[in-house]
Amino acid sequence: MITRKLTGRVPREAIRCLEIPRLQPSLLQRCAQLTDLTSSLSDALDQLGLRGAVPARELAPTLSQSRVVGQAVTVRNIEREENPTVSAASGVGKMGEHEAYNLAQPGDVVVIQGLAGVSNMGGQSATVAHRAGCAAAIIDGGFRDPSASRELHFPIWSRGPTPITGKWRLQTVEINGSVRIAGIGVSAGDLVAADEAGVVFVPFAHVQDVVEQAERIDAGDRRQKADIAAGIDLATLAATRYK
Repeated sequence: MITRKLTGRVPREAIRCLEIPRLQPSLLQRCAQLTDLTSSLSDALDQLGLRGAVPARELAPTLSQSRVVGQAVTVRNIEREENPTVSAASGVGKMGEHEAYNLAQPGDVVVIQGLAGVSNMGGQSATVAHRAGCAAAIIDGGFRDPSASRELHFPIWSRGPTPITGKWRLQTVEINGSVRIAGIGVSAGDLVAADEAGVVFVPFAHVQDVVEQAERIDAGDRRQKADIAAGIDLATLAATRYK
């Protein structure tokens, strides 16, 4: 059971689960060993009739060489009803993403459904997420203070940086529930993989099958690369089924 004290940033009823379902660490390690991480997983999803890949043109990485595999801790933000000037005058912020960091385990990935053009994660928030052991953040929306996360080597995939604070514009209404990221449904505990090509989400119940299929695809790609490097003629390469 979770023994951590809740932050109180969101009402208790807004936290859908205190402990997300856990995948076997060995399964996460196998996934992390895929050569072409998101590409192999995306192909596996196609072959299994699932949808979960988002290209980097939609959610771009801040650190292009980063590769991340982890489980989702989710945050759902909505736009506040009040005018930002009124909200600022009240001095009351309604963002509660810190509760997700509080409940996360090392290696988890923060997945935020938010607003584009508005910061759903600032520099201090990224610092707290990093301190909590979160591996990365995936944000369907904006973030700000990019130098802070960059200096921490804390990668963020998002719709881009912005100077506009979300403090007076956003309200966190759910933690560790279901969110939609670039049209893809994501639940707390789902597998998240991300690299410079984009992001892939795999539903918890399908992770075993998807990783096994991705391993077969990855093995075929490695055989094909070896044959190309060995100088196998093009006719033979074209006639060989690698995956």
